[in-house]
Amino acid sequence: MADTDKTDPKKPKVPLKTTLRRLYSLAWPERWSLGLATTFLLLSSAGNLAYPRAAGMLFDVAVLTGGTGDSVDLHRVDQVAAGLMGIFALTAIASSLRFLLFSRAGERIVNQLRGDLYASIMKQETAFFDTEKSGDLSSRLSNDAAVLQNTVTVSLSMVLRNLVQAAGAVAWLFALSVKLTVMMLLVVPPVALAAVFFGRRVRKLSKDSQDALAKANEVAVESLGGIRTVRSFAAERTEVERYRTTLAGSLELAFKRIRLSSSFFGVASFAVFGAAVFVFWYGARMVVLAELTRGDLVSFLFYTMLMAVGLSALAEQWADVQRAAGASERVFELLHRVPTIPPTGGEQLSKVEGAVTFEKVAFAYPSRPDVTVLDGFDFSMAPGEVVAVVGPSGAGKSTIASMLYRLYDPKAGRLLLDGHPYSTLDAEWLRRQVGVVAQEPLLFSTSIADNIRYGRPEASDAEVEAAAKTANAHVFITGFPDGYRTLVGERGIQLSGGQKQRVAIARAVLKNPKILILDEATSALDAESEHLVREALERLMKGRTTLVIAHRLSTVKDANRVVVLEAGRVVQIGTHAALVGEEGLYRRLVERQFAA
Repeated sequence: MADTDKTDPKKPKVPLKTTLRRLYSLAWPERWSLGLATTFLLLSSAGNLAYPRAAGMLFDVAVLTGGTGDSVDLHRVDQVAAGLMGIFALTAIASSLRFLLFSRAGERIVNQLRGDLYASIMKQETAFFDTEKSGDLSSRLSNDAAVLQNTVTVSLSMVLRNLVQAAGAVAWLFALSVKLTVMMLLVVPPVALAAVFFGRRVRKLSKDSQDALAKANEVAVESLGGIRTVRSFAAERTEVERYRTTLAGSLELAFKRIRLSSSFFGVASFAVFGAAVFVFWYGARMVVLAELTRGDLVSFLFYTMLMAVGLSALAEQWADVQRAAGASERVFELLHRVPTIPPTGGEQLSKVEGAVTFEKVAFAYPSRPDVTVLDGFDFSMAPGEVVAVVGPSGAGKSTIASMLYRLYDPKAGRLLLDGHPYSTLDAEWLRRQVGVVAQEPLLFSTSIADNIRYGRPEASDAEVEAAAKTANAHVFITGFPDGYRTLVGERGIQLSGGQKQRVAIARAVLKNPKILILDEATSALDAESEHLVREALERLMKGRTTLVIAHRLSTVKDANRVVVLEAGRVVQIGTHAALVGEEGLYRRLVERQFAA
């Protein structure tokens, strides 16, 4: 995998307008709901902007007619007050509908984002997961998506509302008094420049804080996933301290962001409201000089406060948007990442015989590109043949298995299935032709039946039961109170090693692959479990091209051929009997095991 997939400090920052454009693309499917919500937002903002002018009119009526007791004047006061109440009622309804529509649309947008992000993660090639930690990926799904959720559902609508109200207030201020308005606006350019400067710094600190929090999440996921190892070494305190240490780094970055934001909010608030006090003083002088009515001054003061509140809120919400921009970079770089091995697309053969050929294959893991694992590897398997691969640790045995169901592609050379290059085949279809039974099979925390039908979700209960019988699993499954509905626990912890193996074999039986990989399938079992598993494996291997990987040489005696690997190359090929009878690595491996 290319290094550009990781966060690179030299990689250019994504412009904020690009982030906003991406958020806009997410919002596009909800355009009608958001459009209606925006309409109600404009209505509620118009109501808020009408209030100061109506209040000024009410004040003028009261001042001009104060003390007369005239019924006509009282009626005018009542009319203005009733109009204000009507404005408040309509504004409240519009505000409620605005919040409802924006929030519902935002929840749907973020729900879709999470689904798309998870789908993007799942389609990445295996090499991607060799370098990306699961804790970091889950952090992008949870923490970063939550930040975007707040932005989409709350911050952007509030930014729009306060922007409309601030702009409307400025328009009314100019209508009431150009001189006073110019004085008020003298403070805006410095505050705007400060917002840009501080916003950029807040954005960087927010992204750094999210990255640090993701690292803490990685520690937690790793420790919880290996809790038994942690317990066996009595290392709980060590893991807690490791988690607290990573949290401390995230906390310090969060504190820096908070200190920076609070300083900006304080300066901005002082600048805005200090200017307002100055304008209030100057406006009072204008009233005394009869350049402005008392009602106009009241309206002006209300509009000034409305603009000041709007600008202060915009500054705070702008910081939220900047924080979301930091989170969105992490989300969108993963959302738009193109896997090097596409999960779908390519040829699907109408019939599979099961002939596999490795032609001068060279391979190194993308996470360790300088370490060659396979070097000019030549090897082939005929349809229905059972081939065992042996060799010392690190010889490349498991790598061959991984390449067989295309977890990785070779750096050089090629693989062929029935004469067709792997690179031209649909990867998802290809993996359905390959079955794997590993030394430590992974079971999901669902029922036994669901685990067996994992490769064929549409399989009937009868087919599941037949597969279990073939795998020697039916007897122990029906011995549980809930039978096939028994929950196996996380990673199958409720089952013994032999039981998990037989469930995994049943899963492979039901999948009915043409190519079978047995990766140390019996090495960790007791004698009785090994007998049952071996019997099940023999049934499973019939008629299938089978690759057997084993350290214990007793498991490969019945193979049609044995391939001996050393340092990624084939050094011997033959039957067990023939290889034992000749000098070479295989004979030395056998002698060491017998000596042990």
